[in-house]
Amino acid sequence: MSKPQPIEYKDASPEVKAVFDDIMQSRGLPDVNNFWKHLANDPRGLKRTWESVKEVMAPGALDPMVKEMVYLAVSVTNNCGYCIASHTAAAQKAGMTPEMFGELMGVVGMANETNRLVNGYRVPIDPQFE
Repeated sequence: MSKPQPIEYKDASPEVKAVFDDIMQSRGLPDVNNFWKHLANDPRGLKRTWESVKEVMAPGALDPMVKEMVYLAVSVTNNCGYCIASHTAAAQKAGMTPEMFGELMGVVGMANETNRLVNGYRVPIDPQFE
């Protein structure tokens, strides 16, 4: 099987164009990014993923910047370079400062370190946390 290629708007099916149109309109963009173009190889998966992202990342109890920073933190932990770049840009656009980014990376690094220590030592959960 060859490497999946991105689907450009001009080559997209009407079903894919409808999702691309919604993404561009919702985000105020002239085009969709590579993530969506690659997901367009599976139109149903593209639509499902976009609908989920749109719902989860919508303003709610957490503001958009916090949601982007959480997404960024998880992306760093999962070592997703694409997601790190994309969600760093989105978090900055939503108001994340360089100082906030630095603190976030400190928290991510510390959480990963202590999580591994807990797993390695097989630390039991304290009763007051149950």
